[in-house]
Amino acid sequence: MTDELSPAERYAASRVRAAEQATALAPFREMYDFELDPFQIEACKALESGKGVLVAAPTGSGKTIVGEFAVHLALTQGRKCFYTTPIKALSNQKYTDLVKRYGADQVGLLTGDNSVNSEAPVVVMTTEVLRNMLYAGSQSLLGLGYVVMDEVHYLSDRFRGAVWEEVIIHLPESVTLVSLSATVSNAEEFGDWLDTVRGDTEVIVSEHRPVPLWQHVLAGRRMYDLFEEKSGQDGDQSGRREVNPDLVRLARMENSRPPSAATSAAAATCARPTGSASAASAAGSGPPAAPR
Repeated sequence: MTDELSPAERYAASRVRAAEQATALAPFREMYDFELDPFQIEACKALESGKGVLVAAPTGSGKTIVGEFAVHLALTQGRKCFYTTPIKALSNQKYTDLVKRYGADQVGLLTGDNSVNSEAPVVVMTTEVLRNMLYAGSQSLLGLGYVVMDEVHYLSDRFRGAVWEEVIIHLPESVTLVSLSATVSNAEEFGDWLDTVRGDTEVIVSEHRPVPLWQHVLAGRRMYDLFEEKSGQDGDQSGRREVNPDLVRLARMENSRPPSAATSAAAATCARPTGSASAASAAGSGPPAAPR
């Protein structure tokens, strides 16, 4: 047998490559000096096909690539994109990032403190600003094609969540919504709700954490790992994580240690009744017992 492709297979592969080069995703991928991850490619393809997306992936995995592709699509199509964040610091950071890529004439910023180039095709803003624009019927909404909602899990915040809900519900039907979150736990359920209120929405979930998260506990003067990896069957390294047995041992020692003499004396002093209280109890004239 040979690994070489047949003429028909080579032709089919060339057709696939030609089709990929004809998409907006192809030039977008060339803007980065690294390969996109599968979940990023899947989300970008869904966006280009006209669907809304909910991307749930760990911190540091590159969710914002999908938001930046929405910006790329808007500029390519001659439409607007609003990139919303929950706090001003994130808005300022994203504004700086997008200005470096697309130029100051293409990107604006709207927060409670700053208004920079507010009629640009790409505007970064806090979510409250977009909510106010919707209720005011702002002319800036004309031509809006995409809205990126970074940290969309703020929807569950008891004080500010209504802002996210109102924006999602009241955005025009022609606007494609890009929802990004690292901590949304019920992605499928949330995606079903988005599908109901916004139309066709694809849920993309990635559980791979490219930036490891290590937890430690300081006991005495030594730092312990909170968890240890336990190998699976046949030496498989993808086993479950268990609490560090050294920490379990220390906890048991602490619980079984008898109280010190000073602690016992203090407890006895606090428990011993005073002379007046004893006399009152003996005479039967003390305060009534508290009801149980």
